[in-house]
Amino acid sequence: MRMRTLTLFALLALPVAAQAPPMPPPQMDGLVQRIALYPDPLLAQVMTASTFWDQIPQAASWADQHSYLTGDALSRAIDEDRLPWDPSVLALLPFPSVLDMMARDPGWTQALGNAVLVQRQDVMDAVQRQRQIAMNYGYLRTNGYYRVVGGPYIQIVPIDPAFVVVPTYNPLVVFAAPRPGFAIGAAIGFGPRISIGAFIPFGWRSPLLDWRAHAIVIDGRPFARTWNNRAQYVHPYAAPVRRFNGPYHETHEHGREHEHERR
Repeated sequence: MRMRTLTLFALLALPVAAQAPPMPPPQMDGLVQRIALYPDPLLAQVMTASTFWDQIPQAASWADQHSYLTGDALSRAIDEDRLPWDPSVLALLPFPSVLDMMARDPGWTQALGNAVLVQRQDVMDAVQRQRQIAMNYGYLRTNGYYRVVGGPYIQIVPIDPAFVVVPTYNPLVVFAAPRPGFAIGAAIGFGPRISIGAFIPFGWRSPLLDWRAHAIVIDGRPFARTWNNRAQYVHPYAAPVRRFNGPYHETHEHGREHEHERR
């Protein structure tokens, strides 16, 4: 398991039992910059999973240890190990780099989770502000993986809904005016194409963001977890999802010798 490092967000993190004070817009803008250019379905998963910030470190460790598994093999491992985390967290297991980012900066993850629970509208507005900045500077645009749809609300939609790709970028670059001669097209990179079909039972039932209503929608139902109901809330999926009580047990053989590239 890779060493998790702490940043300023970690030092400022409040105890789990404490509700964070409301964030003003400039602070919220800084909070969402690292994920603002994620495609809408992945962003929806990150937002919901962040509200279960206490589950992220274990999930990131499991994903790292099983990073050689993909597709159906990874789906079977999730099922066989009876992983006990919320489906929103399970949904990120095919994306170990995202879980690793969240686990390496637990203070940031908790701050995002608090904001999603308490200031969901403000979080989504901040994402839109950052997307507009990146679009104005020419960084955010349609490419081979995503369509960038403008209008009152900027959407980032996979060209092939069966695959999700994690964009990589430096917020200090894409949310600032480009330097003369800078190759704008090189500012955002892309990871491997991840097929999500095998993970529909684990949180990947039509995640989307309803920007007009400021709602996160998973499997046709608005995600309604808030600070006040966080201890009891169970998302009302239209189709049943697999839920197990921990602790989980390693039940399948694994080894790096089986490692293969993702599609």
